[in-house]
Amino acid sequence: MKVGFGSDHAGIELKLQLMEHMKEQGFECVDYGNYDPDDREDDYPVPGRKVAEAIVRGEVEKGVLVCGTGVGISLAANKVPGIRACACSEPYTAKMTAMHNNANIIAVGSRVVGRELAKMIVDVFFATPFEGGRHKRRVDMISQIEKDYSGRSDD
Repeated sequence: MKVGFGSDHAGIELKLQLMEHMKEQGFECVDYGNYDPDDREDDYPVPGRKVAEAIVRGEVEKGVLVCGTGVGISLAANKVPGIRACACSEPYTAKMTAMHNNANIIAVGSRVVGRELAKMIVDVFFATPFEGGRHKRRVDMISQIEKDYSGRSDD
């Protein structure tokens, strides 16, 4: 599986560690930035959007995002139609978001979880298949909300 990775400056070190961990398991990893831990102007919406758009274009199948908390970068990714990104701080939520929400991006916070816990979170996320059934109906409802608001402006 081909996986897109992205982070802001706060998440670069953990992103690189997770990429290495995933490569060891046979995943192909694509780094969509950022690259300089000293660049405080590398705002998290940019890599969040890049990874999300790569998924929508079919360049990668899923994504892993890292910022200080995992929240901001997942919010940015979720603005791209078709993306279901979840910020997770423990493996149970990672499992449930894959199983019930068919999430295509997992986000973690480098200031919230350590390296080993982050590895467990991504391992569970990528090992858990979408259950479908009643959950597909709910994911379809989320997609319908996106469609209902497409083309709208909040001016």
